[in-house]
Parts: sequence; structure tokens; C-alpha cells
Amino acid sequence: MTTRFDLQDALFGAFLVVVAALVFYATRTLSFGSPADMGPGFMPRVLAGIAMAFGLFFAARGFSRGGEPIERPRLRPFVAVLGAIAAFALLGVTAGLAVAAIATVLVAAAGSDETRPVEVVLFAIALAAASVLLFVKALALPIPAWPW
Repeated sequence: MTTRFDLQDALFGAFLVVVAALVFYATRTLSFGSPADMGPGFMPRVLAGIAMAFGLFFAARGFSRGGEPIERPRLRPFVAVLGAIAAFALLGVTAGLAVAAIATVLVAAAGSDETRPVEVVLFAIALAAASVLLFVKALALPIPAWPW
């Protein structure tokens, strides 16, 4: 069954337009400068202009053609992503980056029906190792790697 409008494209376009408008509003007091002498507001406004152009394109395309109806949102993936963010925020400073990264991946993986436990555990360990190597060792950020 198709709908009269491609609501998915129209909503995505509207989202981009709203985000671009918020960026324009948030950077309204920053000087723009010129391409040869960029001010602090130059890049945010240029990127917001590009995002607004894409948003208008997708919104126009969404309203000019039919599309498939949007599926009803499922609660489990939404809760898993929010839980993963909360797990990282709560464990990042107290338990260390490695434990926080592993917990984040495990909690986020609970949101999918297609999750394979062995792959998730291997990915979590690899992501934790890469995070510690990058942020703690290479960049020397003051983040504890381990709880001890």
C-alpha cells in the first residue's frame, strides 16, 4: 500500500530544515567573515545552508511523490540505545573507558533481534581495546582506562 506523500522523505527534509534553522539561530551573534578571512560563524552557517538546501530538496521530493507508509516505532531498540548512552555516561568515569565501552555495546545490542552473542562480545572487546588505545594511549586524554 502506498501513500499519497512520501512521508519519510518529507519528515527527513523537515528535520534538516529545523536543525539548520537552529544552527542559524545559535550562531547569529558570531561574525561570518569572508572565505579569505573566516569568522567563527562561517563554517557552521555554510554547513547549515547546505543542510537546509538538502532539507528543502527532500521535503519537496517527499511531497511530490507517493511512498510507503512509515512503520510503527518499536520500543525495544529505542530503550536499548538510551540505555547504552546511560551506561556509558554512568560507567565512563567510575569504571573506566574499557568497561564503559563493553557495557555500551552489550546494552545497545540488546535492542536488535538479529544480534549474535559471540559477534557482539568480540566487537565489544575490540571496540574497548581500540578506544583505550586511541583516547588513553595515543591522545593521552585524562580518562581512566580501567576501574583500578
